[in-house]
Amino acid sequence: MSEIKNLKPQCIWQNFHALTQVPRPSGHLEQVQQFLLDFAAKAGVEAFKDSGNNIVMRKPATPGYENRKTVLLQAHMDMVPQKTPESKHCFETDPIETYIDGDWVKARGTTLGADDGLGVAAIMAVMESRDLKHGPVEALITADEETGMYGANDLPEGELTADILMNLDSETWGKFVIGSAGGIDITATLDYKEVETDPDDAAVKVTLKGLRGGHSGLEIHEGRANANKLMVRFVREAVEECEARLASWHGGNMRNAIPFKAEVVLTLPKENVAALKELVADWKADFEDEFKTIESGIEFFAEEVATPKAEVPVEIQDNLIDAIYACHDGVVRMIPVYPSVVETSSNLAIIDIEGGKAAIKILARSSREDMKDYIVKTLDSCFSMAGMKVETSGDYGGWDPNPESEILNLLRKIYKEQNGKESIVQVDHAGLECSVILGKYPNMDVVSMGPTLCSPHTTTERCLIPTIAPFWNLLVQALEEIPVK
Repeated sequence: MSEIKNLKPQCIWQNFHALTQVPRPSGHLEQVQQFLLDFAAKAGVEAFKDSGNNIVMRKPATPGYENRKTVLLQAHMDMVPQKTPESKHCFETDPIETYIDGDWVKARGTTLGADDGLGVAAIMAVMESRDLKHGPVEALITADEETGMYGANDLPEGELTADILMNLDSETWGKFVIGSAGGIDITATLDYKEVETDPDDAAVKVTLKGLRGGHSGLEIHEGRANANKLMVRFVREAVEECEARLASWHGGNMRNAIPFKAEVVLTLPKENVAALKELVADWKADFEDEFKTIESGIEFFAEEVATPKAEVPVEIQDNLIDAIYACHDGVVRMIPVYPSVVETSSNLAIIDIEGGKAAIKILARSSREDMKDYIVKTLDSCFSMAGMKVETSGDYGGWDPNPESEILNLLRKIYKEQNGKESIVQVDHAGLECSVILGKYPNMDVVSMGPTLCSPHTTTERCLIPTIAPFWNLLVQALEEIPVK
């Protein structure tokens, strides 16, 4: 029996444990979809998979509460699949292994999936309960939120009937989110014809790892190192000082995660290998000093490998390196009226260069459409000058805050009653599906909340156990006090 199944409230922890046993990385959701449908059938509530691959559930009102406004509880079923270098975990087949560390629930060697597994678990607890008092309740558990919000974007209009949307995907207990940034995927690609490597050249694989990584929305302003941006500084100097040539580059694996690892294969004259290794050591010392208050586990090393038969042509190589170097990464600006919240940012997330194909993938975010357009054009200009084809996809809008929201004010009242202090009301830079859902159901009253999670999208993701019970208590009372329609 898993330790976490014994935590209180069991109605959430047992359901979350069950979720951890079902593989659900973004893009591979068949098992969790069936799991949720089977759960609903056992709980005796209506459920179906819609055309967007979302799971919708419906539970009728408790007798006497039929006249209340309908509440939509919303979370996403997928999780970010990140693992430590030594982990043998396969996200498509293996369960997540959880453990308790003091006040925290963590996972061994992988992301925990509390983002947004705890939101799903709370929905399951509501659906299976026979003791709660509530009006009509709908549930929307969306697909592929982490890779482009495809489930929300493909959500059919006219499917939902709710008056109130309670999104359960926020990550700070005591904070109610009433607005979030929009986002857009930017992909720059280039096909090139490889050239033969000088057979007398040596080859060295240079690896940068051990960085913290993190959530490209919630943690983009913390100054965490981006593995791709650090690597390009070294690579450019290696080309200039050691006559190095680029054979391949692989860095990052998720658009919405700050990349914590990158590796390149460089070819160079054999007599320059020692100088390159010295250059690696010098840059490692520089990186450690530059990020000494932020990154504690930087690993940067070189190892000789078999010389590849082909490499990137020198003119293509130089253009790609220049573009990666020039590419904006991080915060563009903060919100003037919320100076502690990021308005516009970009995350240089994924670089894959090998075998005649180069692809660079970025997630840009902004709470303003004009600034989102600005950062897109900035990045387009950067990569177009390198001769790359630039395309955008997965565009979703921001969510304008409504401080007079009826559900917000109800939650704030209950929170103060239950906890003896005021809650925090905030706009987040992280993307939430609320904006997409509101685009199709504009009359919903919306708020986002959740227990405390730290470092989502990383292998240090963890959930603060003492926040689960008050989160559940708030949800239970809010459902009971939902206003009459």
